[in-house]
Amino acid sequence: MRHNIAGYKLSRDTEHRRAMWRNMAVSLLTHGQITTTIPRAKSVQPLVERLITLGKRGTLHARRQVIRAIGNPILVDFDVKAIDPEDKPDYTINRYGELIRGPRVVKKLFDEIAPKYKDRQGGYTRIVRLARHRIGDGGQLCVIQLVGNEEGPQVSGQYSRRRNKANKRMEFAAKLRKAPGSAPAAESAAPVGA
Repeated sequence: MRHNIAGYKLSRDTEHRRAMWRNMAVSLLTHGQITTTIPRAKSVQPLVERLITLGKRGTLHARRQVIRAIGNPILVDFDVKAIDPEDKPDYTINRYGELIRGPRVVKKLFDEIAPKYKDRQGGYTRIVRLARHRIGDGGQLCVIQLVGNEEGPQVSGQYSRRRNKANKRMEFAAKLRKAPGSAPAAESAAPVGA
């Protein structure tokens, strides 16, 4: 029996699970939202909430605790080979195309993300369940996102591509019904004995 044992194991050993949490937290802080399965999202949520709380403190000790939790990875949200040194002077690439130096996730957490939540006492992330399943194993997908980044058709109320296609189909059908050649088709659909 698992008395007094909390948390998700996610069918991984401890080192793999911690590395996965670290990578998911960095991706969430970098991009603002990530798509994953519901158990993974629920397992990484407390870590991200704790990191943002540490970011709100803003002390050197808090910064060192965040670096211990996720490392100090370089913030990259585009292809490294597409970096033009004139456009992005903060990034440095060696002759092999590897990224050497660039802005850090921890700096973004302390300078941009944490100040947005200074008046909020927790609840910095939200989990939005999607009506999709992963193709390989059928796992139910969700989006975990930072509160305040309401983007995407499932949250902001914008039309999805599917809705646009359905609207176009309905408009086309309405045009066909109003066309002058469609009147005889309606008459032929009337019952013969009438």
